Order: sequence, then structure tokens, then C-alpha cells
Amino acid sequence: MKKVLVIIAAAIAIAGCNTISGAGKDIEAAGHAVDKAAQDTKKKM
Repeated sequence: MKKVLVIIAAAIAIAGCNTISGAGKDIEAAGHAVDKAAQDTKKKM
């Protein structure tokens, strides 16, 4: 599951950023998505 999220986040980051600043924002958003998924999984346990 984690690998799928990382792959999706990487694809979004590569496709969506045109500048270094944009890349930073995309990576930050991907980090938030991974964090949310981890929190949701933790709640289910």
C-alpha cells in the first residue's frame, strides 16, 4: 500500500511541477497525503 502511494505521489510531483518551487509544493502535498493515509490506517488498527 505504501509503495502505491509513493508511486502516485511521485507521478503527481513529476507531472505537476514546472519549477523548483512547484516541486517543493507538490512534494509537501504528497507528504501530507501519505501522512493522512498512515493516520487512517492507524485508526483502523
